[in-house]
Amino acid sequence: MDIPLQARPKSRRMILGVSLGIAFLAGIAGLARLKPAAPTVERQGTLIDAVKRGPMVFQVRGTGTLVPLNVRFLANSLDARVERILVLPGSVVKADTPILELSNPELMQSAQDAEWQCKAAEADYQSAKARLQIQLLDLKASLASIKASNANAQFGLEANERLAREGLVSSQDLLKSRGQAEELNTRYGLERQRLQVAEDSLRAQLASQQAKVEQARALWRLKRTQMDALKVRAGMDGVLQQLPVQVGQRLMPGTTLAKVAEPTQLKAELKINETQAKDLVIGQPVSIDTRNGLVQGHVLRIDPAVQNGTVTVDASLEGPLPKGARPDLSVEGIIELDRAADAIYVGRPVQAQPQAAGTIFKLSPDGGEAQRIQVRFGRASVSTIEVIDGLQPGDQVILSDTSTWDSADRIRLK
Repeated sequence: MDIPLQARPKSRRMILGVSLGIAFLAGIAGLARLKPAAPTVERQGTLIDAVKRGPMVFQVRGTGTLVPLNVRFLANSLDARVERILVLPGSVVKADTPILELSNPELMQSAQDAEWQCKAAEADYQSAKARLQIQLLDLKASLASIKASNANAQFGLEANERLAREGLVSSQDLLKSRGQAEELNTRYGLERQRLQVAEDSLRAQLASQQAKVEQARALWRLKRTQMDALKVRAGMDGVLQQLPVQVGQRLMPGTTLAKVAEPTQLKAELKINETQAKDLVIGQPVSIDTRNGLVQGHVLRIDPAVQNGTVTVDASLEGPLPKGARPDLSVEGIIELDRAADAIYVGRPVQAQPQAAGTIFKLSPDGGEAQRIQVRFGRASVSTIEVIDGLQPGDQVILSDTSTWDSADRIRLK
């Protein structure tokens, strides 16, 4: 009877242990089936927007600078040295305002030589002209003498012919006078030809001398132009923007000396992301923010090439410029691409891409929770994006960066 009394407590403890083990495993299985708790997010730091329906403007934004429409770069055309700086950057200049004074001793010497060569050529021309005119006058005098002798011989021949018909002059004298008349007539013709040749030769020789004079004058004008270039002038009315030289600096041909711009006629040079530039068209309206006011304009030019992931767009500035608008001022431009009379749109979420599908957190009706949903987006603007499917007007969504909650399908707002 002692053995059954000792086995009964052990059986009870075993049954109790098995029951507790089964209950523990059932609890673990139940916990495994429970969904993880939704993360909690502060509502105050979360950007929330409501889906709207109505007219929508499609825009792209770009940053850039103001650039003068009229710019003149002054460059050096020969070796020189900077002697004096007469005007500093920022100064208002006229077209004839001297900016720099340069020096070149070799040019000064060659210019003086060219001047004397020009004067010598002019003197040689005048001397040759006088000498040839004297020769021409001698030929004309000789021609006049022969002409007179020929006329007298003709008169004598006519007289002897009349007397011969009357028998008062012998035939021998008639033949003699006739021969003299023919000889003088021939000499008169030859002298006329000689004078014509002499005149042609005179013109040719004078033309040759004149060409030498013109060559010497052209060289002298070139040297004077180069000498004048040693005093660098603005060349246009405007403001001196850059002067990248110093006194005493040696300059090589082609060195940029200064930059002059007309400050009242400006354009905006904007950089637009290459992915947003596909819909740009010349003539589209642009709003330029100079940080001190807005200026309206239109697209003037679209660069056909992409540089560093952006497309350069030139925009006009229409109307009076705000105070402080000047070249190289940083600005922001918004270009209007298109308008939709009726569209469903919402503020642009951080992760949203135009013409693509994505996920977004949609708030519950009471605003206490947000559920992740699939949304298909359409065209995008600067701060808004078109909704094609997945949302309805009046829905509230989270626009902030939700990458921290990628593993959660819902979040709680407090």
